[in-house]
Amino acid sequence: MAALEAGTVNSSTAVPTTPTLRFPDGFLWGAATAAYQVEGSPLADGAGPSIWHTFAHTPGVIAGGDHGDVACDHYHRYREDVALMADLGLKAYRFSIAWPRIVPTAGAAANEPGLAFYDRLVDCLLEAGIEPMPTLYHWDLPQWCQDLGGWASPDMPGRFADYVEAVLRRLGDRVRRWTTFNEPWVFLWVGSVLGVHAPGEHDLAAALAGGHH
Repeated sequence: MAALEAGTVNSSTAVPTTPTLRFPDGFLWGAATAAYQVEGSPLADGAGPSIWHTFAHTPGVIAGGDHGDVACDHYHRYREDVALMADLGLKAYRFSIAWPRIVPTAGAAANEPGLAFYDRLVDCLLEAGIEPMPTLYHWDLPQWCQDLGGWASPDMPGRFADYVEAVLRRLGDRVRRWTTFNEPWVFLWVGSVLGVHAPGEHDLAAALAGGHH
């Protein structure tokens, strides 16, 4: 049968013209990243290790032994990266905040250098006319939290709230839109049941408890 172009009619079949699809006015075109995937320098300036830092440095779990110690070096090259975004005409940047940069150890006060990095990033984005859209959790749980039970621990909601409060106090005057969790199903199921993501567990009960919390 000969292929038909949209909007044409043959002797037996009418093919309707595909309607023009439009994004709504004010739609924000942007890009998205995750802290461990792009920042590099995961232990810089007083930051603590995350479960992904630990997992990636465990022999045999990542192809080629790759890890995020350098990645795209966004931690040092964020100004160049923002300039590239502006050159592309992007209007939003969804990045994630690395919890271990903000609270490196159990009971620690908010880490000033970690907060200062995101402070500079937000200001740089706003100067470039790009809306900052942080994600508060994109899989990089502080290792100290994991050592205390991870998301399965009933104390986790309170720990998360303390971290979020520190971030909101610092950035909330300039950031309008936030994402809380990136793909909870993935980090709970793939990380805690299938074990192929951090923390590399095979514990259905822990994943279910984590989902509840």
